Amino acid sequence: MRRLCTGAAGLIAAVVAVAPPGAAQTRQTTGPVRIAYEQYRLPNGLNVILSQDRSTPVVAVNVWYHVGSANEAAGRTGFAHLFEHMMFQGSENIGDDAHFKMVQEAGGTLNGSTNVDRTNYYEAVPANFLERALWLEADRMGFLLPAMTQQKLDNQRSVVQNERRQSYENQPYGLAPETIAAALYPAGHPYSWTTIGSLKDLNAAAMEDVQGFFRTYYTPRNASLAVVGDFDPAQARQWIAKYFGDIPGGSEITRPRPAPVTLTGEKRIVLEDRVQLPRLYLAWHTPARYAPGDAEMAMLGNVLVGSKSSRLYQRLVYRDQIASAVFGGQGPRSLGGQFTLTVQAKPGVELSRIARVVDEEIARLKATPPTARELERARTTLESELVQGYESALGRADALNQCYTFSGNPGCVDDRLARFRAVTPAAVQGAARRYLTDARVVLSVVPQGQTRLQVAEVAR
Repeated sequence: MRRLCTGAAGLIAAVVAVAPPGAAQTRQTTGPVRIAYEQYRLPNGLNVILSQDRSTPVVAVNVWYHVGSANEAAGRTGFAHLFEHMMFQGSENIGDDAHFKMVQEAGGTLNGSTNVDRTNYYEAVPANFLERALWLEADRMGFLLPAMTQQKLDNQRSVVQNERRQSYENQPYGLAPETIAAALYPAGHPYSWTTIGSLKDLNAAAMEDVQGFFRTYYTPRNASLAVVGDFDPAQARQWIAKYFGDIPGGSEITRPRPAPVTLTGEKRIVLEDRVQLPRLYLAWHTPARYAPGDAEMAMLGNVLVGSKSSRLYQRLVYRDQIASAVFGGQGPRSLGGQFTLTVQAKPGVELSRIARVVDEEIARLKATPPTARELERARTTLESELVQGYESALGRADALNQCYTFSGNPGCVDDRLARFRAVTPAAVQGAARRYLTDARVVLSVVPQGQTRLQVAEVAR
């Protein structure tokens, strides 16, 4: 399945107590994005979020499991993503690969995605097929294991391994993400490997390992179900109780709690790759999702690389004409954020030259705060991206589940917008001073045989 990004920088939200089993709490966000929703919990622990919208005859069903590659163990990586594939291979009452067929024949769309902190599955179907979508999700939540076979596991293992080869080994610059992860985090840290996992670990995955992963994490207690769109709430509650209510809740999850990670200095690494142009990656540790400083780093990233008007784009691409592209920004995650800048150099340009320009622009930002106009442009961009994500029923369902899973409050969109609006030029300057230091990873990816283009000597 295709891995998707989970969204823009988030902001701290007060945790809302979930209602007792069966008791619904009705709320509405109060900011410019007004989403009415009700929330309740089934006796087995499944969190349910309902949001009615009669504007179009479509309904979205979205399930988030609070499990990602961070819940894996060293030597057993790639399980979360492998399971994303396994969940589409049929369950006790649904034939092999029939999940896709039953949704698409109804005129709907579906997919799934995995990242370091969560896995989600979703369908958008015509309103009269809501019951079918709920049954499909419930059956694979409660009855996947009886239909799991060694043949299916081996088949999907091969699919994931091929996906890794296409996206990493055989993709230009494809090994950069896992190289940065291994450099930013110590061995064994939940973020020191990528979601795709390693070929060796995927080969080592036995049926008992995979079954144990499912029993631990794919439970109602560890899931949140959002239904958004054109439906009758009373009928939806009946169907949810009917199909999900008897699934065993599962045990409490022990989540990873590693010690905060810091770098003591700069790590310089070079990769020779089958590429034509050199590329520079810079990465820093930053605040976690919803933590203080997360919003400031999101705004800072937009000022530096958020558009063609941003500082680094103007300097590197337009003025100095030594790069063809520059992108990056704040990547918020539960156990700590990661701020990354990526610069695609023009042919023959030494990455040391690009790194000096980047450092000059960061130093300028540390010395003088961004202008009010720069900050307003960044705020408008981030808010627009956030609001546009809520235009569809699927987007709203995903947003409600994201907010609940990571903050306990499905309506945290209000808090996210408020924090963007509260960021000041001085706060962005302070974030740059605090986080964009010499304690960073500097990765040079250069064409094979052209190590002269790297930032510095290899550090291993």
